[in-house]
Amino acid sequence: MSANELQELESCLSAPVQGSVVPRWERKAAEASHSRTPSSLSSGSSKTPSKNKSSGDRFIPCRDSVNRDLAAFASFKENDQNANNTASKGVNSAKAEHCARLAESLIGEDPNASSTRILAFRQKAPKPTEGFRSNLEALYSQNHINGGERVSRAVRNIAAAPERILDAPDIRDDYYLNLLDWSAQDTLAVALGRSLYLWNASSGDIDLLMETKAEESYISSVQWSADGTHIAVGTSDNEVLLWNAEQKKQMRCMRGHSQRVGALAWNRHVLSSGSADSLIFNHDVRIADHHIGTLQGHTQEVCGLKWSLDGTQLASGANDNTCSIWDVSASTARFTFTESMAAVKALAWCPFQRNVLATGAGTADKHIRFYNTSTGVLLNSIDTQSQVSSLVWARNGEKELISSHGFSQNQLCVWKYPTLAKVADLTGHTARVLHTSLSADGTTVVSAAADQTLRFWRVWDPVQKKKEVKAALQGFGNSGLNRTLR
Repeated sequence: MSANELQELESCLSAPVQGSVVPRWERKAAEASHSRTPSSLSSGSSKTPSKNKSSGDRFIPCRDSVNRDLAAFASFKENDQNANNTASKGVNSAKAEHCARLAESLIGEDPNASSTRILAFRQKAPKPTEGFRSNLEALYSQNHINGGERVSRAVRNIAAAPERILDAPDIRDDYYLNLLDWSAQDTLAVALGRSLYLWNASSGDIDLLMETKAEESYISSVQWSADGTHIAVGTSDNEVLLWNAEQKKQMRCMRGHSQRVGALAWNRHVLSSGSADSLIFNHDVRIADHHIGTLQGHTQEVCGLKWSLDGTQLASGANDNTCSIWDVSASTARFTFTESMAAVKALAWCPFQRNVLATGAGTADKHIRFYNTSTGVLLNSIDTQSQVSSLVWARNGEKELISSHGFSQNQLCVWKYPTLAKVADLTGHTARVLHTSLSADGTTVVSAAADQTLRFWRVWDPVQKKKEVKAALQGFGNSGLNRTLR
């Protein structure tokens, strides 16, 4: 092959391939260059599409209302300060003041003013139409009155010292007894050894109501009827006595237990008694054959009894570390709570939430527990770090309860419910607190302790709706006891 032929062959091979199909990379490049080419001004599609105001997702600042010189100064000043932070440590205050004055004279206003804005929005939010009310107004204005002023909630101060202290000589230091109760007629009953005394809170008079017959016997429990006219007394002689407090007369003596009666609870004309023989008796005080039922479920001494406010359930606590719930018409327990590790004595039904029961246990447990007695669910509990001997709910509208304790502080504690936040500690007793009771007006709690004193603590404000409370007591009371006792 000649040299000319070789040269022609080489030029053919080095020339680009010419085909009818355009390579893909060339098509993409052509499309991209075409999309970047501006269309003619006469084309209808050359107009900038209008912004849909209803679907905007950003704010457009109005630069006419912005001092651009000041904005530029403010934006660069932070970077300059960060960059020169280490280098300017040695600059004295005089130079810094000179720089500030220079900036103010150049810009015309204080560059450090809090009102300096780099950007400003075109307009404020539109005002609502006349008569418009937001559905969130109640949520965000509940602490305001009509004038727009914020209403500050009054702080309730609980006095740390008792209002009154009375001596209680010979009161028995026994955790399993119930020796204190305050009636609806404002009379406090306290058992001191074998004697039962009545203290009138209004007049201050003290009367001896009764004494046990035997020198070695003693009163083991007391409980006022709902109307405050009669008082039930349990003794170590295994008896339940019923007294008319107004006439100071014993109405009847009910026997049946084989050991001391340490707990009593009224449900209209039915009186329930719990004994160290582990049994609970129901007595109908209107009839001669008073024993109408026996509740058997505990294995040791019954030390706590409380009927629910509607009278449909009875709660019992015992030294077997259990708490049982009994329906009014049943002979077997509906629920038996076994979470406690000590005797369950303190029992209190919630006045503002139906079927909620608070329980408190002894030294080995130290807990307050809250149960739903319709479902048997444990709602909450708290470790009080000391023996719990009694519980009292507030009756004036406050969602609070007060508990009494033994070692080590021998105090009373006020708790918020349901948060269980502690409101106050009331200290002063020098021995364990055994019993508490609430006054007729719902303001004062009296505590009886092993130091042989009674202390009166003003904890809550007076009950606002006295008429409703009085009506409730009358509906729940024993208005017919005087006519039906035999």
